[in-house]
Amino acid sequence: MRAISVAFYGLALGLLAIGLRELLTGFEENRCSMTYMFEYPEYRRVSLPRRVARLYPAYGLYLYGEGVYAQETRNLKLSGAPVLFLPGNAGSYKQARSLGSVALRKAENMEGGLHFNVFTVDFNEELVALYGGSLLRQTHFLHESIKAILRLYKHLKSPPQSVVLVGHSMGGVLARALFTLPRFNTNLVTLIITQASPHVAPVLGLDPYLLDFYRTVRRKWLSSEKLRNVTVLSVGGGYRDFQVRSGLTSLPCSTDDPKKISLVVTAVPRTWVSTDHLSIVWCKELVLATVRAFFDLLDPATRQFTEDPERKMAVLNHHFVRHPVSVVGETQKTTATFLEAPDAWSEVNTLRLAYTTPNEGQVKYFLFALSSRRKAYSHFYCRNSGLQDLTSWVYGCMQKNGSSCVNAVDLSMGTDYLPPYKVLVLDLNDLSAFTHLVVAASKVNGKQFTVECEWQRQQSQSQTVTLPVPHVLSLGLTVSDVTISSSGLLHTVQLQHFHQVYQAFRITVASHCKMPKERLSNVYRLKVPWFREDSLTTISAPSVTEISGMLHTSRPDNSSNAVLQLHTAPNCQYKVSVRTSLPKVLGQVLRFCGPLVPVYTAVTLLLACGRQLNSILKSGETTSMSEAVAKSFQPHRVILPVYVLHVLLSCTQFEELWSLLRLPQLDSLTPTVPDSSFTEDLSTEEWPYLLSPLLYLMGATVAFWGSALLRIAIRVLSLILALLHRPSVSRDCGTFPLWTQLLIAVSLTVLGSTMCAALSIFAAFMCHLYRVLRLQMTERSLSHMLNLAPQKYKKAENGTVDSECLTSECNGTPLLSETVLQDVRGDLQLHLCLSVLFTAPVILSAPSLLHWLRNMRYSTQLDPDPCWPHFVPLIISYLLLINCNTDRLSKSKLLRAASWLPLPLAVMMLSFSTLHLYRITYFLLAALVPMALCCLL
Repeated sequence: MRAISVAFYGLALGLLAIGLRELLTGFEENRCSMTYMFEYPEYRRVSLPRRVARLYPAYGLYLYGEGVYAQETRNLKLSGAPVLFLPGNAGSYKQARSLGSVALRKAENMEGGLHFNVFTVDFNEELVALYGGSLLRQTHFLHESIKAILRLYKHLKSPPQSVVLVGHSMGGVLARALFTLPRFNTNLVTLIITQASPHVAPVLGLDPYLLDFYRTVRRKWLSSEKLRNVTVLSVGGGYRDFQVRSGLTSLPCSTDDPKKISLVVTAVPRTWVSTDHLSIVWCKELVLATVRAFFDLLDPATRQFTEDPERKMAVLNHHFVRHPVSVVGETQKTTATFLEAPDAWSEVNTLRLAYTTPNEGQVKYFLFALSSRRKAYSHFYCRNSGLQDLTSWVYGCMQKNGSSCVNAVDLSMGTDYLPPYKVLVLDLNDLSAFTHLVVAASKVNGKQFTVECEWQRQQSQSQTVTLPVPHVLSLGLTVSDVTISSSGLLHTVQLQHFHQVYQAFRITVASHCKMPKERLSNVYRLKVPWFREDSLTTISAPSVTEISGMLHTSRPDNSSNAVLQLHTAPNCQYKVSVRTSLPKVLGQVLRFCGPLVPVYTAVTLLLACGRQLNSILKSGETTSMSEAVAKSFQPHRVILPVYVLHVLLSCTQFEELWSLLRLPQLDSLTPTVPDSSFTEDLSTEEWPYLLSPLLYLMGATVAFWGSALLRIAIRVLSLILALLHRPSVSRDCGTFPLWTQLLIAVSLTVLGSTMCAALSIFAAFMCHLYRVLRLQMTERSLSHMLNLAPQKYKKAENGTVDSECLTSECNGTPLLSETVLQDVRGDLQLHLCLSVLFTAPVILSAPSLLHWLRNMRYSTQLDPDPCWPHFVPLIISYLLLINCNTDRLSKSKLLRAASWLPLPLAVMMLSFSTLHLYRITYFLLAALVPMALCCLL
């Protein structure tokens, strides 16, 4: 049985390892360019009012500078536009150097003295993603910092009225939380850019303050009409960021709010890279896009940020959503007059144009007649490479004179920017006012370029094909493929049934060309219609390339599927193959359902403890920890009641009864759809329930191998502790007298009330760990003695051994017995089970303990303390269970009730702790208190 359990959990550990490997390493290499400082960075501290400095001694406000600029701003007489950088969880204020340095370098080339003053806030690198008690304090300090920044500009004739905020990680959440403060003037902040900020929900809900903070921010932004004028841009990092998945960076806001933009950095024009959680701050491609947008947002008259909301949206859409060729704010000529000689014009009568400029410069225009193509074709596709500096290149001809066009309208505003070239797709239904299309192909600045254009039927089978993706349970054994024989320049593959985040595929695109020659690069674009999370792959032809087919968000409705858009080379054949990838599926499961694994781990440990109590109740003996964990893996007993409860709550009458009884709402996973209306009510997504057995298996695997590692660690530590203690053969080793327990309990209660409750919990855990180590030492000593003792010994009358008669007979009766060893082993297995169970509250309280240790020099008391409601009964239970043994439990009148509790508590834990992880401690405490009472009654 033990071998089967080890093999089963070994296989499960392999699946878990595959998923973790895919989650942590299964993405593209970091293609971000590093930002460098050309001069030594300096951070000048900004003085704050005494009241603010006294209230927030751990925080600070700094101005970033380099070289001459740092010297010029030494006295803080500033004239630039203020930008404030907000670091995130455990983030340093010095992370602002990438944004500040690039802004300084670009300002050197700007006319009119346009520049920025980049400020940064020092939040003492607090772990606010894990401990929410500091979030409100940081928000108040941020408010004071903004007011202090604006006071630095009072000497100007036109001082700035607002500050632009750039928030990384939890810094972006703080920026939105500003508007929840009762005395905050919303005019102080009108533009927020967030980077990898979890706006929808916290990554881990480890304390109630964190979840209450999120709830307050979400309600404010969903209900306040004033906040519709605040422009917010949220950028997610993509698959390289495994700390904050990009689906969490979607802004919770009204669906009709046009001033909120959420996207993934892979979809940002001229960036097109995925970033990890830290590199999104210094990624040069993204920093350049941000700085370019900032300079376009400046008003030359005031040299400050514009207050026009429409202008802000136009700039942000230009740099982050769709990058047309024209410069933002430039007055584009909608009409054009051509005076070139007739020999510069050529009319194209073929279906496709492929033109490469000659080495010598010349003026060249191509005419495409529309009248002969309207019935047969639906779209006109054109692309060019090397014309990045040309803003207008495609026109609609209104008046033609001979072989040339006289008057035309510029149609280039719809140009899309791709890595190797610019692309324009025109719908012929929108061109009824024109007779011809004009493509400008004149050589600019001596650069050689290529233009390729063609007429298309985008709804035809040659241009658009539908490819059903394999089922996720096919495990890569089946392949869906399609061959594209058309020689067109653009093809669309509709990936039918690909719209859920748990789906993951390996998409292979193989290209075969007839003749070897130099061609423009191919661009494969995985386009997601319901969220801006497109990803691009650039490759030459012929080639074979693999694309990761995964989603950051699920489809909110049944309107569309993911699309693979192929910008291809002419005269080449393409084959698209889609195969389910088991490692990627496991990685997606952990990415979206990872917070459920600790819950299932705690459920498994709780049921294992209940099995130990049942064993003591029936036979008076315990089983091994590994056997208890293995036998407690019964998914149907836990998952089925939870699912039934969710089904019942979907009925209106039962839900009304539930609300009438004032019972709390059942927890659910954070929705994967980009929906603004997320609350902590039931999720409408069914797929997490279907994955419950797999997640339970992962949690049980962590419990099984975690308990095995703890057992090994205890054996090693007991060898070290044996150097400090004499051998003992008593099962009561490591216990405390009643008065000692009372003294320890009072001391730890005072310690937790005046300093940190998590410290008291950890101290009580260490006391119990000492008991386990002493039992391990006793078990080892007795085993060695029995191995050395003669086999003729009989059972001792009282079952105890005098330390003075270890290897000889006292009064003719041997005192060393097998019974004592069995009792010690039984107690050891019981306390091993308790020790593993005690580890969960210690781990869940660790963030508050770390926060307290890092801030001891500012305050010796943790305020607020998320552990204060439960730390006193928890440490009392720990201390009472130290003296517990199997004999006492078997004789207790409460044992039957205590052994019955773990199963309903496990069901309740799974129902109410998937989002509120801190509730795990409450349910474990509800099981530990009856066990502690069994030691007394």
